[in-house]
Amino acid sequence: MKSVLLNIILALIAAPLLPGIINRVKAVFAGRKGQPLLQLYYDLHKLLKKSAVFSSATTFFFWVGPLAGFAVLAGSLLVVPQAQGKSLVQFPGDIILFVYLFGVMRFFAVVSAMDTGSSFEGMGASREIQFAVFAEPALFVGLVTLARKTANLSLSGIYSSFSWHDGTILMLVSAAFFIIFLAENSRLPVDDPNTHLELTMIHEVMVLDHSGPDLAIIFYSASLKLWILGSLVVGAIIPMHTGNIIFDELIFLSGIAALSLAVGIVESCMARLKLLKVPQLLIAGFALAMLALIFQIM
Repeated sequence: MKSVLLNIILALIAAPLLPGIINRVKAVFAGRKGQPLLQLYYDLHKLLKKSAVFSSATTFFFWVGPLAGFAVLAGSLLVVPQAQGKSLVQFPGDIILFVYLFGVMRFFAVVSAMDTGSSFEGMGASREIQFAVFAEPALFVGLVTLARKTANLSLSGIYSSFSWHDGTILMLVSAAFFIIFLAENSRLPVDDPNTHLELTMIHEVMVLDHSGPDLAIIFYSASLKLWILGSLVVGAIIPMHTGNIIFDELIFLSGIAALSLAVGIVESCMARLKLLKVPQLLIAGFALAMLALIFQIM
C-alpha cells in the first residue's frame, strides 16, 4: 500500500517533467538549446499568481470545466497501475470505469470550450469528439484483449500478470496504445501542441479563452494525462515485476522517460497529418488492437 501511495505522489509531482523531456529532445533534433526541463513548473507557478479573466458570454460550465477535468484525472490515477502493476483502487470491471472517466473528462473539456460561444473553440471541440469516436474503441478493445489474456477484469490484475511469453499480443496492443497515447495527448502527428494557427488546432484551440489559475490547471492536467496513459503503454511494453520495489520503480520511471524520448523523436521526424488522415491513423490503432484480440481468441 505504501508503494502504491508513493507512485501516486510521484506521478502528481513528476508529471510536469514529461513535456520538458519531450521539448528538450525536439530542441536537440533542431540544433537548439531549448527550454529548461522544468519549464512547465515555472509556467504553472507564473499562471497561479495571475488572476483569471472571464468573458461575459461564459457561464458556470466554463470555469468548472478545468476543475472537473482535473478531478476526473485524479480519479483515473487511483485506478491505473504503475510500478509493479498495482493501483490504489481495484475491482473487477475497473477497466470500464477507466474508459468512462476519460469520456467524462472529454465531456467537460468540450462543454467548457463550447460555453465561450467562440466559433474557433467550437471547431476544436467538434474535432475532439470526432477523433474520440475512433480512439476510445481502440483503447477499449486493447484493454479487453489484455483482460482476456490474463483472465482478469481489473487493471491491476491485468498488468501484474504479464510475462515475456505474451510477446506478440503485447507488441500489438502496445503499438495500438502508443497511437492512442499520441492522439489523446494532442501530440504530433495528430495535433501540434505548439501551434497558434486556430484552423489547424484541436486541443489548444479549446483552451484559448482560459487564463490564470484555470489555464494552469489545464496545463497540469495535460501533463498528468501524459503520465496516466504513458503508464498503460509502459506497463504493456515492459511486463517485468521482480518483487523488488526499488528495482521495479526504477524500471517504470525509466520506461516513462524513454516513452517521452520516443514522443520527442516522433515529433522531430514527422509532420502533422492532414485532418482527413487522422481518422485513418486511429483506425490503424483499432485494427492493431482487434488483431491482437483475434490472436488471443485463436
